[in-house]
Amino acid sequence: MVVKPNYRREWKVNFELNEDEEMLKALTERFVVDHYDHDSRRAFLGEPNGFSRKNWELLGELGLIAAPFPEELGGLGLDGTGIATVFEALGRGLVVEPLAENVVLAGRLFALTAPEDLKAEWIEDLLTGARRLALAHAEAGTRDGLTWVETSARADGDNYRLTGSKPYCIAGGGADGFIVSARVAGAPGDIDGAELFFVPADAAGLKKRDWPLADGSVAADITLDDAAATRLEGGLDALAEAEQVAALARSAEALGIMARIFEETIEYLRTRDQFGVPLGSFQAIQHRMVAQYAAIERSRALLNLALVSWGTEDFARNVQGARAFIADASVTLGHEMIQFHGGMGVTDELAVGGGHKRLLVLSRWPEPAQSALDRFAGLVH
Repeated sequence: MVVKPNYRREWKVNFELNEDEEMLKALTERFVVDHYDHDSRRAFLGEPNGFSRKNWELLGELGLIAAPFPEELGGLGLDGTGIATVFEALGRGLVVEPLAENVVLAGRLFALTAPEDLKAEWIEDLLTGARRLALAHAEAGTRDGLTWVETSARADGDNYRLTGSKPYCIAGGGADGFIVSARVAGAPGDIDGAELFFVPADAAGLKKRDWPLADGSVAADITLDDAAATRLEGGLDALAEAEQVAALARSAEALGIMARIFEETIEYLRTRDQFGVPLGSFQAIQHRMVAQYAAIERSRALLNLALVSWGTEDFARNVQGARAFIADASVTLGHEMIQFHGGMGVTDELAVGGGHKRLLVLSRWPEPAQSALDRFAGLVH
């Protein structure tokens, strides 16, 4: 996506992808075509950790896992448009591999904050997908915002020891390591005093219990009892920046899912007869479908607004505005598409049901749409 001034010194925005972005889009779409159909997707969800290990390895071979990492570490250093292009295509394919949580959020955050010796030990395996990291931040007492941290950290020579509980580690099933927030000073809701730490999954004092989310993905509940950890740089500020990029990826994925289940519903309404005529011929249904088409277009416009502000001080606010709208609109669209399909719409027999379950998770994690709207309005940090 290119932003350039015209001769009247006004800003013109060209929303066409450049050559590299088109190639990235084609690569992702080819992965979906070659390795995904509805029955395969259902089988992948039944595998350990809720996704296909074979597909994960293939994503590593294709370079899609490495793509969001900085170029100096061997990645492609994707900007906002590149990330959104990949994740919208993944959303259309209803891909279950946890790229947003394990790569864009945790992996990229690790790459930007880990000390050099720790980074050298892990980065190659993270780029290829041989190992995965997950973020362990949210706690049972979490309020709106990113500052609520009760887990404690105490200094132990050059390292730290962590004690606490992180029950909502999304995509933590089978993860090889965790980025954990813990407090070195202050009260749980204080902005200052919380830092980020790295804890290997096999560290003494770390216990993990896997549990499933509504979309079939596998989260982890981890308990830390004086577990050894390495401090990362940046603290909650680095986490907030990483969450903005992850919010962009999640929003683009949701947009892809919305478009996919909308298109499948259009086809169903054209072919399903009621009272001797196609369902799509009824004016009331046409009006409802038009409203959802408008919601998709408005979602895309807000996502594009975030993309053109990538790298500016407006990006954080614009991506929260896009997420607030898309999180709410996507669930409404999913409900409508299910209603048009009737009872079959809620089952796993159709892509509509599986897509809606994924939209439910995307709309509520790491916070609900209202919290994103409050963040957009500057009411919370």
